[in-house]
Amino acid sequence: METHRQTTPRRPDTHQHTQIYADPTHTHTLSYLVAPAAIVVVVCVLCVCVVGDEQQRFAWPGFDAPQAERVLAPMSARKRRANDSDSGAASSSKPSKRLDVRYHSGLYSSIAAMPSQGQVVDLKYDVHSWSSFSARYHPRNIMVDDPSDQASRWSSGCNTQAQFIMLRLPQPAVIKEIQFGKFEKSHVCNLKEFKVLGGLKTTNMIELVRNGLRNDSEPETFRTVHTVRGVTFPCQYIKIVPILAWGQNFNFSVWYVGLRGISEEPVARAAQHAYETLREREAIRLCLKHFRQRNLLKCFEDLQQSTGVELEAPCLTELYKTIVLEGDYQKAEELITTSTEGDVLAEYISTLPYRPCWKLLAPVDKDAATPSGAAPGMRGGHQMCFDSETGLLYLLGGWDGKRDLADFWQYSIHDNQWTLLSADTVTCGGPGARSCHKMAINPRTKQIFVSGQFVDHASRQDVLLHGDLYCYHIESRQWELLSDNTQADGGPSLIYDHQICVDSQNEVLYVFGGSTIVEGEQGHYSGLYSFDCKKLEWTLLREDQGMGKGNVKLPSRIGHSMLFDSNKRQLYIFAGQRNHAYLNDFFKYHIDEDIVEQVCRDSSTQGGPDPGFTQRATIDSSVGELYILSGLVREKNTVKPEVKGDDTAKNSFWVYDLTQDQWNCAYQNDNNDPEYWSKKCTEEPRPRFAHQLVFDTRNKVHYLFGGNPGGAARRDERLADFWSLRLLKPSREDILNRCFFFLRKQRYLEMCKSDPRNALKYLQTELAAVVDHNDAAQSTDFRELASSLFAAPESSSTLEDTLYTSRIDVYETLLGFFPAHMKQPQDNLIDLPML
Repeated sequence: METHRQTTPRRPDTHQHTQIYADPTHTHTLSYLVAPAAIVVVVCVLCVCVVGDEQQRFAWPGFDAPQAERVLAPMSARKRRANDSDSGAASSSKPSKRLDVRYHSGLYSSIAAMPSQGQVVDLKYDVHSWSSFSARYHPRNIMVDDPSDQASRWSSGCNTQAQFIMLRLPQPAVIKEIQFGKFEKSHVCNLKEFKVLGGLKTTNMIELVRNGLRNDSEPETFRTVHTVRGVTFPCQYIKIVPILAWGQNFNFSVWYVGLRGISEEPVARAAQHAYETLREREAIRLCLKHFRQRNLLKCFEDLQQSTGVELEAPCLTELYKTIVLEGDYQKAEELITTSTEGDVLAEYISTLPYRPCWKLLAPVDKDAATPSGAAPGMRGGHQMCFDSETGLLYLLGGWDGKRDLADFWQYSIHDNQWTLLSADTVTCGGPGARSCHKMAINPRTKQIFVSGQFVDHASRQDVLLHGDLYCYHIESRQWELLSDNTQADGGPSLIYDHQICVDSQNEVLYVFGGSTIVEGEQGHYSGLYSFDCKKLEWTLLREDQGMGKGNVKLPSRIGHSMLFDSNKRQLYIFAGQRNHAYLNDFFKYHIDEDIVEQVCRDSSTQGGPDPGFTQRATIDSSVGELYILSGLVREKNTVKPEVKGDDTAKNSFWVYDLTQDQWNCAYQNDNNDPEYWSKKCTEEPRPRFAHQLVFDTRNKVHYLFGGNPGGAARRDERLADFWSLRLLKPSREDILNRCFFFLRKQRYLEMCKSDPRNALKYLQTELAAVVDHNDAAQSTDFRELASSLFAAPESSSTLEDTLYTSRIDVYETLLGFFPAHMKQPQDNLIDLPML
């Protein structure tokens, strides 16, 4: 064990630094953007500037109660002064001589428009500082890549999470990649988990990478975060922080570190200028928010006029004045309605959870072992694809529990009707009876591609074990054999439980994974291939465990998911099974760059599904979401973790946000009791595996058919139920009603102080009209509002402050519905760390 080693004291210039880190997934975090010292200076200067000035404060007209009249008596004069000001409470006039960061179509548009292109090269660095090291394992050893030398590494003096190495570049550069070299064999001190931070100073750094290394000998490269809110930032210091080693209680070791990025001086200088401009502007915006929250409107106006920086979009400034200064709630509702036209609310709605809505489209018929002519019979291991342009679903083959099937079906969502295209595709020149094959559609060329099949061991001596590739031409209803021996044509051998995707625009088919069936040989795993549908040419992109330019291995597997993103031109590969182990890793294959990127090693550690097999996945590229319906899940043995748990079919539906790299569970039902599902069989689908799921991208509907219910009761039992699934979210009208509820609630509370009789009528009519009684919290809040009619009156000294605070709270609540680029910073000045 590499513990209790001699520790060298850290360098004297590295201790007692205040580290300010950022989570790149939190897009509103400002603590890493705004230097605390800069905030203190701005605040101090502004406070000195306004000493002796009258502090302008606003109160509220329209209250009939005598107490309200006494408080609001001087309001008219103060309001005239506010209205006579060109800047009002939150408008800008005087341009800044230093900054050009005013609000245009987005708060960051003028900053982000800077050169960010340049040649990515290897970057030189020196080791600036470190926490500790053991014996001869000095931190500077990481500058030499010598995997055969066990001493060529940095090893920490202990295994606390305070360990680090700080690297320094000769000049600022945009960091694009970091590479970790390794020893020639696996090692207990390798970093199972780590993070990398970067910045222009050691005291203000952004998290660039948080990941882990495999415990093997292969080097790994990670792409780094290098933009904040669309603004490219440079780094001169890189901090590597070990979190966990592969061996419990072992010290940390780093063998080699390589950096790649853009070091060209014009690019780095432009990035530094844009980043510093962003930080300065954010410091000013935080101050503006703070002054307005505290009703220090004279300070607000002076700072805004002297800098030309705007706090928010003009429509939100108008909303602030309407609610907080004028108390005109009817006008506020009109402003909310007009300012949320288009897709303004789309960002907020995207953060809301889905509500699943299952619908049974065909009756459950367990005895339908063969097609009846009206609908497909029970089966698993079949294939489906969907043409969103025509609204037609296609189903081919499968296993009914006793034999492979060769029937070919079409379902129309418009007619809600199945059509049998062929009872036996062989008679039409198509593929024979099969299961565990794969099928994909090109909706542009109206072609369906079919490849692979499972051949049981007893039948392998009686058939040619050649992989084939068929194409079904939808418009002519003709089958075409593109290849009767894909391996001989340069493609994969006969495979099953693989995945295929189609790049419709370029007419390229991608095939990955699957188990090979080769005569006289033990099966292996197939690699990643592409097939040019126009040239009829195969290309091997990755062998099993192959490693290309990205230095990332892509292990092949069976029963996985693979999807093609037409917008980003990427393949997404998720989960599956390899060597009896259920996987839960997630890869991206960047097609044009020929680079594999590992997104994560275990999605369940990031809030995603458990490791699984034959889960089904779809994609909606237009919104950047992946959808996964679970299949077989291996239960964890809580008593003996080293013993493999049982395989269980689970019912859960997951959504992965590609923009936020975030998992959400939209539906889950862990009940596996057969009696329970016999009662629920018309309400939601029972757990299953070897099923099929397709997605109608136009109408946003999933379709599920058949599968294997699992269990030992009837090993030949398969399902024939047909379901649709809609994932529902609140509409724009629903969100507007939420906004109106907050506005009318505030208006009602103010009326309780000035006009209680009309307040009760307003509560029963106007406010009640916008209550969503399906929202338990809102319904409860509404029922409790009547008690406000009997609240004790407030003193005149506190009424004004209470009203200002409550209106500000309503305004800031409404800001939660608007996208980040339109509104004030989410953070507060007083919450940031100060020196």
